[in-house]
Amino acid sequence: MSGINYFDVIRSPLLTEKATDLKEKLNHICFKVDRRANKKQITEALEKIFNVKVTGIRVLNAKPKKKKLGRSSGFRTGYKKAIITLKDGDSIDIFEKVS
Repeated sequence: MSGINYFDVIRSPLLTEKATDLKEKLNHICFKVDRRANKKQITEALEKIFNVKVTGIRVLNAKPKKKKLGRSSGFRTGYKKAIITLKDGDSIDIFEKVS
């Protein structure tokens, strides 16, 4: 995994209401990740970028949603989501400012 750019694996944090509740109650953090990334790559990228210890990870594919605008219809793009559990005491600074 030496040729992987860690910032290509982790796309962006998810800042939804459900993700914020998970952060406050269970110390879970949600990220949008590359569709081709697996759990090992995501874990390694998070540990290298944010200098934290990941104890658990769950990955799911969010399906595209059907949307309509007038008579035309299409799909909103789907994405891959990772729900990360951090070791007790670890945190990511991006989310401390949001809560």
